Amino acid sequence: MERSDLELVVAVREHGSLAAAARSLAVAAPVVTKRLAALEARLGQRLFQRTTRRVTPTAEGDTVCERAVALLQGFSALEAELQECKAEPTGLIRLAATFGFGRLWLGPALAAFQARYPRIEIQLQLTEQLPDLAAEGFDGAVWLWQVHGRQAAEWVSRRLARNQRVMAATPGYLRQHGVPTRLDDLQDHRCLIVRENGQGSGNAHGQRFDTWTLHKNGSQTLERIRVRGPLSSNSGELVRDWCMDGRGIMLRSLWDIAHWLASGQLVRVLEDYAMPDADIHWLAPYRTDAPRRIRLLIDFLVTQFQDSPWETMPPVASRAVPPG
Repeated sequence: MERSDLELVVAVREHGSLAAAARSLAVAAPVVTKRLAALEARLGQRLFQRTTRRVTPTAEGDTVCERAVALLQGFSALEAELQECKAEPTGLIRLAATFGFGRLWLGPALAAFQARYPRIEIQLQLTEQLPDLAAEGFDGAVWLWQVHGRQAAEWVSRRLARNQRVMAATPGYLRQHGVPTRLDDLQDHRCLIVRENGQGSGNAHGQRFDTWTLHKNGSQTLERIRVRGPLSSNSGELVRDWCMDGRGIMLRSLWDIAHWLASGQLVRVLEDYAMPDADIHWLAPYRTDAPRRIRLLIDFLVTQFQDSPWETMPPVASRAVPPG
């Protein structure tokens, strides 16, 4: 069977009339009649029952039509993919990301990606609450944890980079207040608390912000410790600034503070402990045919972040800007 045969049987079934099928295919009615008869003779099967009012598929005809639809969709997808490969990537990409990572690391990466593919337009929305990506028209999100529940079944997830949330303080704070040696010691320290999304003492997962959930290296057992302190904010950047000013101990992602740890301006506290589920992920609504521009972006971000660049270089926002 040729592609034109597939298109013929699908058109006849869809329109229920040889004349209507002929009009949809832009050929004369006798041509459809002749081609259908020749196809049935070649297959040795009657594909359609003809009456004066209606043409309906037989059981064999239905089977042929279903396979024909799938094959034609495959042809179209292949042609579109080949055409897309020939053309320069173009179109709009709408993304969501958290404020901190979005500004420090994702923003510069997107600028580099757009410079490589100048016909692609990118709209990045920074937010502390993960949107309903499909309902709000986003192509994807770069987020700091995996989704669970209903969204996990409807979205696809791919890890872009490994990350940890660790506890840190300035050397000055630790000299003045002492170095914690056990988790329980944190209860006697000034801990700086991030209250995300503006929600009092809890978050979307039902965990209190003043309860830090940690695991020790080499152990999968989670340990929870209630912390307290006079300073808290919904801004992670402000909490980091307080910490840098010697105001207390914070729990913060390595992508945000690795540079200051490496320089000695900050010191890890209780180095054997870290907060789980802090990796950076690509999240997107499930779709069977992601456009090439989206596939290119995902591959680009994987390359950009797979070696955790924050471990070897400061974020763009903190790098010296040349004069002029």
